[in-house]
Amino acid sequence: MCPGVVAFAGSGPGDVDLLTLKVLKALGEADVILFDRLVSKDIMALAHEGALLEDVGKEGFGPSMAQEEICARLVHHAKRGLKVLRLKSGDPTIFGRLDEELSACEAADVDTQILPGITAASAAVAAIGQSLTQRGRNTSVRFLTGHDMKGFADHDWAQLARRGEVAAVYMGKKSARFVQGRMLMHGADLATPVTVVENASRADQRVLATTLEHLPADLAAAHFSGPALTFLGLAPRQAATLTDFQMELA
Repeated sequence: MCPGVVAFAGSGPGDVDLLTLKVLKALGEADVILFDRLVSKDIMALAHEGALLEDVGKEGFGPSMAQEEICARLVHHAKRGLKVLRLKSGDPTIFGRLDEELSACEAADVDTQILPGITAASAAVAAIGQSLTQRGRNTSVRFLTGHDMKGFADHDWAQLARRGEVAAVYMGKKSARFVQGRMLMHGADLATPVTVVENASRADQRVLATTLEHLPADLAAAHFSGPALTFLGLAPRQAATLTDFQMELA
């Protein structure tokens, strides 16, 4: 039997047109696809017709498949000589539990490869016509998670609270009030711009422009149900959004 292989791939933020050619090829060749909850249906529709599809999605503070079980399935299928695609939303190297799954494969002598994807922060910042970095404003940008295995995640709030800082918060809807409180405790301006982008790059994308003072209340009123990316320190620019640009090209 030929040795199997596991490819860890990023499906991007959801728009099929933002899928990389390498991931598209992998979708057409994989024998087994273990996919996350946030991978869009349009992208899953591109899978090889005979591929075995396994939903191994996780949800913050919600029902999730145990990480140990996901790792065991990857190894099991690869040991059968199959091409296994571990499909994650966004980019697999950002908040994707990649190291744990790579380690499981290495321990079992299973060959692996990583196929990068467009992360949600890139798609969301394009949607609001902004840049993650700007000369004279910020010399760095932080990618943060709103929660970790222990609950709401702590960060260097004193640094983040400084004027001009920019951060992209993944999985930040439920931690909005926590983030607001920590920022204000460390001296952040109540008027600090905050933008939340739901379903970045998708047809049902929505943008909420608010401030640190009003973030929890405005977010609750928006009733966002899809995946959302929160930008601390950025407001939408008055420019064409990604959706507008696509419409002009149509």
